[in-house]
Amino acid sequence: MAEGVGFFSRLRNLWRGFLSLWIEGIEAEHPEAVYEAAIEERTKQYNELKKAVSGLVYLRNKLQSELEQKTKELAEVQVQIPVAVESGEDDVALILIEKKDSLTGEIAGLKTDLERAEVQADEAKSSLISFQAEINKLKSEKEEMLAKRANAKARIRIQETLDGLSTDADLKALEGVRESIQKMSAQADVGAEIGEQSLDKKLEKIKKKTASASARAQLEALKKARVSKEAVAETAAAPAQAVAAEAKKTL
Repeated sequence: MAEGVGFFSRLRNLWRGFLSLWIEGIEAEHPEAVYEAAIEERTKQYNELKKAVSGLVYLRNKLQSELEQKTKELAEVQVQIPVAVESGEDDVALILIEKKDSLTGEIAGLKTDLERAEVQADEAKSSLISFQAEINKLKSEKEEMLAKRANAKARIRIQETLDGLSTDADLKALEGVRESIQKMSAQADVGAEIGEQSLDKKLEKIKKKTASASARAQLEALKKARVSKEAVAETAAAPAQAVAAEAKKTL
């Protein structure tokens, strides 16, 4: 039984560990949400503290008002006591004296409570001001840290791009397009290379060479015929040129 409890306890601790790592990963990926949650929680606490402070201030004001009222009543009783004594109204004087003693005790208690309430109200207001300052500081920290994070990410992206290690989707897409085009070009080259070695291509090359050789042979034949014709013409013209030369000598 103890082994079973120990197993489930270890399993629960392991799950908590995984959950903690998962939460830490989310926090690292979404710092803005973490800051917003912290600011929202502190704002909630601030509002609750503000209500508590308002309650203390209300109590202080109430005690202050009661103290003023009791002090005013005591002053009136203290004025009435001598009048009652001089008038021989002893029973009235006794009531006024008892009331004076009661008011004096109440005033003393009110003063003590008021002093305590004033201290608590002042401390609560100081805490409230500090809490508000902390919230404002956290908001400023949020902007500063998010700006630092954005700057750091931009620098990392630039460095990764320069190092050829960038994982950005747009750069990956460009790399994919480049690779696809290069593969297509290589496929075309393979087709061209295979085509050059096919029987049809070889036969076409032979036909072109044959046609070229036939044309060249015809050209050579025409050249030889022309040379022969020129030679015959020169041979036929030679006697006439000789007679003309003799006649020129005779003259």
